[in-house]
Amino acid sequence: MRKKYKINILIFAITLLGIIPCYGQQVSEISVLSNKPGADVQSTMWGVFFEDINFAADGGIYAELVKNRSFEFALPATGWRLPSRQNGNGRMVASFYSPARPSNPHFMRVYIDSAAGTFTLTNEGFRGMGIKKDGKYNFSVSARLTGASDIKITAELFSPGNEPAGNTELSGFSGTWNTYQASIVASQTLQNAQLKLTLSGKGNIDLDMISLFPDDTWRGRKNGLRKDIVEMIADLKPGFLRFPGGCIVEGRDLTNRYQWKTTVGPVEDRKMIINRWNNEMQNRQAPDYFQSFGLGFYEYFLLAEDIGAEALPILNCGMSCQFNAAEVVPLNELDPYIQDALDLIEFANGEITAKWGRLRAEMGHPGKFNLKFIGIGNEQWDEQYIERYKLFEKILKSEHPEIKIVSGSGPSSSGRLFDYAWSELKKLNPDLIDEHYYMPPDWFLKNSTRYDNYDRTGIKVFAGEYAAHGRETTDPESRNTWLSALCEAAFMTGLERNSDVVYMASYAPLLAHVDAWQWRPDLIWFDNLATMGTPNYYVQKLFSNYRGTKVVPVLTEGRPLTGQDSLYASSTIDAKAGKLYIKIVNSSRKKKQVMLSLGALSYGKEAEKVTLKSDNPLAFNTIERPKIIFPQSSPVRINGRRINTEIDPASVNVFIIDFKTR
Repeated sequence: MRKKYKINILIFAITLLGIIPCYGQQVSEISVLSNKPGADVQSTMWGVFFEDINFAADGGIYAELVKNRSFEFALPATGWRLPSRQNGNGRMVASFYSPARPSNPHFMRVYIDSAAGTFTLTNEGFRGMGIKKDGKYNFSVSARLTGASDIKITAELFSPGNEPAGNTELSGFSGTWNTYQASIVASQTLQNAQLKLTLSGKGNIDLDMISLFPDDTWRGRKNGLRKDIVEMIADLKPGFLRFPGGCIVEGRDLTNRYQWKTTVGPVEDRKMIINRWNNEMQNRQAPDYFQSFGLGFYEYFLLAEDIGAEALPILNCGMSCQFNAAEVVPLNELDPYIQDALDLIEFANGEITAKWGRLRAEMGHPGKFNLKFIGIGNEQWDEQYIERYKLFEKILKSEHPEIKIVSGSGPSSSGRLFDYAWSELKKLNPDLIDEHYYMPPDWFLKNSTRYDNYDRTGIKVFAGEYAAHGRETTDPESRNTWLSALCEAAFMTGLERNSDVVYMASYAPLLAHVDAWQWRPDLIWFDNLATMGTPNYYVQKLFSNYRGTKVVPVLTEGRPLTGQDSLYASSTIDAKAGKLYIKIVNSSRKKKQVMLSLGALSYGKEAEKVTLKSDNPLAFNTIERPKIIFPQSSPVRINGRRINTEIDPASVNVFIIDFKTR
């Protein structure tokens, strides 16, 4: 994820006006050589890239509703409104330190001085708490009494107008730390509810890990993931899940880097850190953005398994973000970083008799995760990266030759750093090289042939982060225009056509909260109650859902269709399933009459055509209007082995054609 991005003003202006290049050649016949399958399309071809940016984890896919539940933020009372008192004196003292739990040491001590009194504290949630009428919400708190105390807690949900929305009570606390649980049934649906704790009685009580989760989580897992967001991701049918980023891996400095070992084990023992995106963007400051790591490496592996995706963890290579502190670990001190990679493989694939395999089993997964990929570094560049990558590769290839290694070409799509990375990595042995491009929409049209001339027998490409960056307004979702999605689709036909070179690809970033974003565009937007797929999301879904297993040529006048008369195309076949998929993008404002010649297979009389389109290149979906741009399906006739059809202006089209298998 790049932190600095410049747009060529001329190209931006042209794109903004919707002037999309045409090449002048009218296409009348498109030949799909379905009987001449070529390169394999990898099962990992289309995947998703997760980074905890835009409140994607805490406040997003991780379903916890309480912000700063364990008082570990830099200001321990962040997220809590303190306090309201009635009848007597009460007070709360923060930042007590517990040596018994050094990774999560802070808790709150509440003093209530009058038996007739009450003391309240309120949590605001992550830009509020989304609750649904009749939904069950599981409240829990870790607590202990000190001295002669008799205290009970009422936990209550309420609206911004202070209307009650459900409550529960807890009592019977003791002088030792225990976790107490109860449930609240919401009496109304609210986008911005808050949680109020009312403590009544007399004495002192210590509070920690104050938590509220919806009972209805992904796959019903207690204290798990937000169901609607995971369903949106699962519907993409991704071939891989890359995690945890992104710049999160690097950290602004090495102290702030992502360390996977602090994100596994019991949730209450995981070490919270400040999220590096909390003040990265000067115009989008979020000082309350931290990482609780309730979503940690175990949960990432579990999510990948759930949705049928290969896990692709990315590890720090001994370098912090080079746009920030640019710290590097001396080469003679790199061993602990390499050991982290070896231990991660053991955590994912090791026997339960091994240290890290045993931890995986203790967390609830005795079976292996069958990790196949690992990434070393994110967007590092120049000699510092290459010399560190060499050391990782040497040991990993020696000890785990079964694991495919993903290296990186830096933050740019071309130029000195990009060329240097490729030239040096060709001397080594990475399985894939990660390329990133955040560029204007027009760039994606012009680069549909980017991989046509790559070495067919060389290192494979992971198009790990890409998105078209164009026009935006004050609406959070506004940068996800139809124009950006259309141009990405044209580019993706080039990725698919070159499946012998490109083995993996993912749009970035994946998630963004409409009230708490730092970066845009993003694939899926959400608020506290709803999710929304962008036009870009539906483009990704069309390519991923209709992937095929082998590329077949799509030709006009004997050449691949790569922009002639503003048309772009690719095609794949799945012989086992008896499916032929043809993807055609029309980037112009004119309707195109085409005749598809389907090749020497046996077809029925009808096929399905799925179309994504808009008359307005600057249109975008919103949370309130999520289907402004949405796929529409229609039947098309097959006459022998031909389809005569129209390709709508500014449209992405997928033809799903059944054929008989022998």
